[in-house]
Amino acid sequence: MLLTRASEYALLSLALIGESGEPKDVDTLSKQLGISKSFLAKILQNLAKKGILTSYKGAKGGFALNKKFSEISIMEVINAAEGKSPAVFECSPSQQSCPSDRGMQCIIWPFLNRLQNKIDGFLENLTLKDILEK
Repeated sequence: MLLTRASEYALLSLALIGESGEPKDVDTLSKQLGISKSFLAKILQNLAKKGILTSYKGAKGGFALNKKFSEISIMEVINAAEGKSPAVFECSPSQQSCPSDRGMQCIIWPFLNRLQNKIDGFLENLTLKDILEK
C-alpha cells in the first residue's frame, strides 16, 4: 500500500503544526485529529529524527516545523512516517533480489519498476506546499 494511516497522520499533523506557527504538543494534535496519542507521538518522533520537525521540551514544548512547506517533499514525509520508501507493489527493486527467486523470469517486473520510478519521482518533486494550496 502506498500510503498508510501513518503517512496520512504525518501529513495532517504537519499541516496543523505549520499553520499554527508555533510548537504544538501531541495531546493537542491527537485531540484535533482524533488520533491515538501514542501512535501520533511515534509518528512525530520519526519526523523529528529525520529533521522535518524540531522537538521542544517543557511547558510550552511540542513540535515545530524545521523547514518551510515548500522544502518538505511528500516522499520525505512518507519515508519518515513509514520507516521505508513507499511501494506500489510488493515487488523487489531489482530482479536479482526477488523474494520468490523468479525475478529474472518475471515478464511484468520491467513495467512495475518503471511505474515505481515514476511514482517515486512524482513524490520527490511534490511538496507539502503543493498539496496544501487551496
